[in-house]
Amino acid sequence: MRLRLGCALSYDIPNPTPMIAMLNVHYSHSANLERPDQITCFPAVPLESYRDLYGNWCTRLVAPAGKFTIGNDCVLRMDQNSDPVGHGAFQSPVELLPSETLIFLLASRYCETDALTEQAWRMFGNTPLGWARVQAIVDFVHQHIQFGYEHSRPTRTAAEAMAERRGVCRDFAHLAIALCRAMNIPARYCTGYISDVGLPPPYAPQDFAAWMEVFLGGQWWTFDPRNNALRYGRVLIARGRDAADVPLTMTFGPNLLSGFTVWADEVAEGGV
Repeated sequence: MRLRLGCALSYDIPNPTPMIAMLNVHYSHSANLERPDQITCFPAVPLESYRDLYGNWCTRLVAPAGKFTIGNDCVLRMDQNSDPVGHGAFQSPVELLPSETLIFLLASRYCETDALTEQAWRMFGNTPLGWARVQAIVDFVHQHIQFGYEHSRPTRTAAEAMAERRGVCRDFAHLAIALCRAMNIPARYCTGYISDVGLPPPYAPQDFAAWMEVFLGGQWWTFDPRNNALRYGRVLIARGRDAADVPLTMTFGPNLLSGFTVWADEVAEGGV
């Protein structure tokens, strides 16, 4: 399967403004890119790339005053398998978890685990350990939150999503992550593309998506609280503790997002 992936984000910027962008596909996909996944800007500006603490590709730049557009466009070849499933994946005791997973048990900016621990144990303490417990959490979050772009609020936390029962995909992910961490299951936030491959039309306009990965049975597994279904063509951009670690763009000054286009489309062999 070949996917054409990319985006174009336009800003109205009153003054030259530093910016960090996380728009490249995750380095784990780099071997399957048919052409370099390059960031482009209009007007063109110098770019500096680096990896953050979680290994994500980041790009630094200074956006000029006026209309500014940043984005990329690439073709990625990947298998046609859906998200992996491991119903028998077990939950490790905290004392046996790899040290590098422990940070994903802690409370973070949008996942205030300490505020939800008592409620999480009351709701899920009697569920089977491992995959079944995570799926019970995902099922709850999927049914508990009403999705709607009109409900988007960039400051909403997991506890607030629990109380308000509305939000967008990042709110679904934050709540499920916080509940998993409260149950001693390492969980991390992911952002990237989800294509419409395998879904019937009509198709909604493309957007970036958020989901989570949990550590069970000695490896990380994908769970999608927003969709709660296996998907094809899921492409990771970045992962971290929560959305605060992986903003698609971080601007250090006033600006207005004036244009936003995302694409993740299957293309035939030989297509562009």
